[in-house]
Amino acid sequence: MAYTSTYQAAHAAAPAIESHFIKLLAIATQEGESEELAPAPPAGVVEALIDVAFWMSLRHEEGRSPKISLAYLPPLLAGQPLIFEERIPLSPHVLTKLAPAVERSGIHLGIWDDGGEMFIWGTTRSIPDCCFVLEVIEPGLLVVKHRRIKGFGKFINVAVLRGGEVKIIDELSRSLPDCPAMLTSLLGYNSAGAWNDSVNVLVQLAASMRLHGHGGTLLVVPAENEAWRHSIINPITYPVHPPFDELKLLINQVVDKHSMPLWQEEVNRSVENIAGLTAVDGATIINDQLELLAFGAKIGLGANGPVERTLLTEPVIGNEAVTMHPSQMGGTRHLSAAQFVFDQRDAIALVSSQDGRFTIFSWSPCEDSVHAHFVDSLLL
Repeated sequence: MAYTSTYQAAHAAAPAIESHFIKLLAIATQEGESEELAPAPPAGVVEALIDVAFWMSLRHEEGRSPKISLAYLPPLLAGQPLIFEERIPLSPHVLTKLAPAVERSGIHLGIWDDGGEMFIWGTTRSIPDCCFVLEVIEPGLLVVKHRRIKGFGKFINVAVLRGGEVKIIDELSRSLPDCPAMLTSLLGYNSAGAWNDSVNVLVQLAASMRLHGHGGTLLVVPAENEAWRHSIINPITYPVHPPFDELKLLINQVVDKHSMPLWQEEVNRSVENIAGLTAVDGATIINDQLELLAFGAKIGLGANGPVERTLLTEPVIGNEAVTMHPSQMGGTRHLSAAQFVFDQRDAIALVSSQDGRFTIFSWSPCEDSVHAHFVDSLLL
């Protein structure tokens, strides 16, 4: 494309993003993806879209910062799109004007190019697997993502750009020893890859926890034993008996393609219900079968004594592991979550901060330590 960007981060990120989508399409083809796939965007297209979206994000329309989602695909791959009578040239000014109409979740502005000229052709709610999506979250904060292959749930993040900072997600993080299944799913490689995979649902719970903005802790414990109770102060403020199993029952349903949309809505409502409980002071507890056991629980000191160190990593290219005391990571939520995993090593803890930071705590036998995975860049 004959386009010169003025946002340096766009130029820096474009080659790695192009490479990711080329590999993604190759994987989808190998897995026998039968539906039509969105084309991989060339680096020049990626750079142009990021550049235009970034400068749009710094503008204001009627006193508000624009939020928008751009999808790179031709109209014929967009299901039942709303198509403008005339093509609209892509520019920050035009995007700023159109943003209020498409800021609701699930609506994308369709972008395509013809002879090197980028244009907006309309809007769509339906995009194919592997489709390049660029979302403007807030001024100066952009996320490149795509739909997971053959999967229902949160889109897979590829890159996060915040001002001059570029974070390219490190797909190789999934191959590290002791990588928790939830992190593998966030990277787009959960073993089943299925719409009803319980780990995939944990990802949706994490995204919903982060979205409510109150902060919170979710403890995921094994269903086969109740050893976790030794690390919880009694009495529990809000115990649930019998365990609330709505989400478990939904995930175990047999769903055909005709009933899938309704099923997805029911799962989303159940996820929001449980995620909302994490806003209450204390920890919410579910088991690995997605049954709700309690909320408002206080974490105590177990038989192993106080946790002294935590390994902190972030799954982005160039990140280096850091060892620190868990109190240095944040407030009491982080310290108590690290303590719980230190004592209950077959459990995981999900912690959402009020500022949007999100951390997965799991036990690493290889490091003989609690491992804190900072995954905010995967949940945006």
